[in-house]
Amino acid sequence: MTQAKSEHILAIGAHAGDMDLTAGAVMAKYIQAGHQATFLHLTPGEKGHPRLSPAQYAVQKREEAEAFAEKIGAQVRFLDYKDAELPVNDEVKYEVADIIRDVKPTLIISHWPGSIHKDHTAAHHIVEDARFYAALKTITRDLPAHYGGPLYYADNWEDPYDFNPEVFIDIPEDIFALWADAMSVYAYARSETSNFPFIEYYKALTVVRGAPAGMKRAQAFAVPKGALNQRKQFF
Repeated sequence: MTQAKSEHILAIGAHAGDMDLTAGAVMAKYIQAGHQATFLHLTPGEKGHPRLSPAQYAVQKREEAEAFAEKIGAQVRFLDYKDAELPVNDEVKYEVADIIRDVKPTLIISHWPGSIHKDHTAAHHIVEDARFYAALKTITRDLPAHYGGPLYYADNWEDPYDFNPEVFIDIPEDIFALWADAMSVYAYARSETSNFPFIEYYKALTVVRGAPAGMKRAQAFAVPKGALNQRKQFF
């Protein structure tokens, strides 16, 4: 089912792989329905490999992110900040705001702030302000102001504190298979960097989130205060 309005999702993650894992199936669904999707990775997430140096793993993570995006038909962009050192300042906020003005998304997905990972919390606050800066016509940058649309927060096991999913997006089986295959390009998702079974966990989570909403599979999202619980095909 294709919506009449042309949509463009911008998913902004602290590390390459964060949004791919938590919102990638929804991104793939939108793309298959004729819409656009872009990933913005603020850092590669390069400090988590037990055998590769951060410099080596940064190269690998970038290649993995590009491969994932290609598999589902998305665009991908990167900033040059370091894993575990993502700052929360106006410099990075304006960089993200400039990308919002360039990409012109109709909705944005990012991290919930209640996280065990400082970069995820940092990304949340960066995106909140960047979205605000991007929309203000009185802030003069190279590109004109653009309102990025509503903001959604992805369902990440590392961001659990006070996370309350209120929007559930149905994931058809063909999209689920595409997303699961695309995630296999990431070494971390294949459990090569830790013992955590990322792919299996998030496969199961689609069932856990979908069942109470009357769906076989779903990816779930929190929203700013005031939104209602929704069973939706698209945002």
